[in-house]
Amino acid sequence: MMHITCDSCGKDLQPGDDPRYVIKIEAFAAHDPGEITEDDLDEDHLEEIGQLLLDMEASGEGPELADARKKFRYDLCHDCHKKFVRDPLGREFIQKFDFSEN
Repeated sequence: MMHITCDSCGKDLQPGDDPRYVIKIEAFAAHDPGEITEDDLDEDHLEEIGQLLLDMEASGEGPELADARKKFRYDLCHDCHKKFVRDPLGREFIQKFDFSEN
């Protein structure tokens, strides 16, 4: 039998008895391409790309894509799901902290 707990509050969720919600989040770097000019279209960038690949191979460095995309998956109980949908970024929780000025 599969054992599932709410990733937020830790409540045991019995398959078939308790409603369970799966939250999937994907975070990745946004790419906003610059403006393409006529000169960009006229240039042949194949040699430049080939040289970059040769340089990366010689140095042993590769593009840092490992940190570029992250996927998260959470199981939530009914109550935690309602809280998540109401405030997915946790802003309400953060605003509750009121630090004194020392």
